[in-house]
Formats: sequence, C-alpha cells, structure tokens
Amino acid sequence: MDRTVEGYLAELRGHLAGADPALVQDALYDAEEYLRSAIAEGGGDEAAFDTVAEAYGSPAEVAASYRDAELTVSAALRRPAPADERGPVARFFGVLADPEAWGALFYMLLALVTGTVYFTIAVTGFSLSLGMSILIIGIPIALLFIGITRAVSLAEGRVVEGLLGVRMPRRPRSVNAQGDFFARIKSWLVDWRTWTTMLYMVLQLPLGIIYFTVIVTALATSLGVFVAPIAQIVLGEPVFRTLEYGYLIEPWAMPLVMAAGVLGVIVTLWIAKGIGWLHGAYAKALLVGRVGGGDQNVS
Repeated sequence: MDRTVEGYLAELRGHLAGADPALVQDALYDAEEYLRSAIAEGGGDEAAFDTVAEAYGSPAEVAASYRDAELTVSAALRRPAPADERGPVARFFGVLADPEAWGALFYMLLALVTGTVYFTIAVTGFSLSLGMSILIIGIPIALLFIGITRAVSLAEGRVVEGLLGVRMPRRPRSVNAQGDFFARIKSWLVDWRTWTTMLYMVLQLPLGIIYFTVIVTALATSLGVFVAPIAQIVLGEPVFRTLEYGYLIEPWAMPLVMAAGVLGVIVTLWIAKGIGWLHGAYAKALLVGRVGGGDQNVS
C-alpha cells in the first residue's frame, strides 16, 4: 500500500467497489478526516502514518466494517415485507398505511419551497460569481457559492433519504487536501458533481412546481368529491354546477361519490409513491453519481 493518505483512500475505494455510492462517499470522508487529523497530531511523517493507519485499520478491514454496518442498519430500518397472502386489492388499499407514500407526498409539497430556495441560490450565486470574476472579490464569492452548493447537496440528500427512503450520503464529499489553496479550488471545479448539483438546484424549481400542482390538484379534487354529498345536505342545494344548471346527487349515489373521493386519495398516494421513487433515483444520479475506481475527485 502507498504510505500516504491518497494511497490509503485509493485502496479503500477499490475494496468498496460495487458498494452503494453514498456508502463509499461516507467511508472515504471518515477515513480521510481521521487520517489527516491524526497524522497532523503525530508529526506528519511516514512513521505517524503507519501508526495511525494501523490504529484505524487496513483498507480491507475498514471496507468490510462499513459493508457489515450498512447491512445491519438496512435490515433494522427495512419495513416488513407484505405477507404473501395479500391480494392485489389489499395491496392497493394498503398504500393508505404506507409511510413511503406519505413521505413522497410530503416531499412533493415541500419541493416547491426547496425548489424556490435552490433556484434562487444557484442563479444568484452563479451570476455574482461570473459577473465579479474580473475583480478580486469575485474569488471569495465564487468559493462561498461552491461551498453553499456542497452544503445544499448534503442537506437535500438528507431530505431525500428521510422522505423518499433512498440511501444518500451522510457525510460531505471529500476534496483533495494536497497542494496549495488553488489546488483545492481546482479540485472543486473539476469535480463534476459540483456542476450536477447546480443543475439539480436549477431544475428543482420547475419540478417543484409540477409536483406541487399535481398533488394539490389531485388531493383537492378527491377531497372535493368526498365532501360534495355532505355539502349538498348541509346547504340544501346542488354543489355540482355549470353556468345554467345544478346537478343534485341522488341519495343512493352519495356513498358511491364519497367512495370515489377516497379512491382518488388512494390513487394520488400511488402517484406520489411512483414519482418519489423516480425522483430518488434522479437525485442520487445528480448529487452522488458513481463513486468508484474511476472517480478521481472523491479523495
């Protein structure tokens, strides 16, 4: 093994090949943070590296411990699989008790707020950085913008994992700590995930508008249909109207209309769950990507 932090991380990355990219990012960040801080305290020479690396564990041992811990946590958090005897009808109505569906529903409502914030940060930060690039002050502004972008990536990942159930990084991305100040800036700029995160922030606004509109329209329609018979009884007049006519709901049809409203809510939850699954995969592709042997910007 190369007796440097970079060599250790490269070997650790190799042992984690094929693992979840979010897990790889967490493992690399933890290893780099521990090794660099411990080596600095020990004097910063090769002897210090050997002592610290031995105390932390070999790359193979660390990789194995992370894989085992991930399996243990995943098994503890995994929801029980539905019983085999549940038929399609039971599974269909079971979405009412599915936390993933409700989490996705809440995420779609929240996406309008986060999308507005992300879009504002991305457009304002990029515009200021580009416009002031010819001035000295443009450098700290650009660095601040990149730092905020990296923080947004981590924060959005936690939201996605919490509401959509997709494994996302629990640690920020590592950067190349070798070299001078400008080398670190370069490592941020050549990390393609910096740019895909900015793209994600910009696209989150139109997606948030679509998600919010779809969910609010579907829920409002479903709830409106459900309460229509009740409103007709309370008001004593038709609630379904056109410009000239009102349409009374016959007493025998009232239970059917209310059932249609409940059915609309169930369908809305299934739509939210499907969109949540798609958005989770999309978020992971842009915010995490593939962290493997071919990714040279992780360490």
